Amino acid sequence: MKFLALMVIAGISAYAQHGRSGGGVGHASGPPGGISSPVGDVRGNGGNSGRTPELGSSAPQSPDTLLQRNTKLTSKLDGLLPAGTTAQQACAGFKNLGECVSAIHVSHNLGIPFEELKRKLTGSGAQKLGQAIHGLKPDVDAKAEAKKAQKQAKNDIAETPEPVS
Repeated sequence: MKFLALMVIAGISAYAQHGRSGGGVGHASGPPGGISSPVGDVRGNGGNSGRTPELGSSAPQSPDTLLQRNTKLTSKLDGLLPAGTTAQQACAGFKNLGECVSAIHVSHNLGIPFEELKRKLTGSGAQKLGQAIHGLKPDVDAKAEAKKAQKQAKNDIAETPEPVS
């Protein structure tokens, strides 16, 4: 009987340490060690796009700063934007680089004027990418198009690493 009571107490202790909702120790979401991708959170949830694990920087950097340092990515994005619009101009107002690059891809893929899409994604009353797509092109699968653009953005940023200073 003592043994059974001891087992119940040990089980309760283990349960209390790990929690019910997965929010306890060892259940945090995201990459290990708090490292985030230089892509940022391309889902449109804010994210910390400025962290660059390669450089060990923990301070968020603006999309403009990241694009100034990554000329290869800037050149690629410039080719997807309307003539006369630079990647730095396009990304002004976005929270992170991933959101901006995703928006550039959506605009290019679906023929949506970039400035219209940008207005829906930035500023007060900003929408998530899928919502903005649906509002501008209700006849397309907005969720699939957002996912496609986010994957393209992640690949672009991963393929064009920042130069090491």
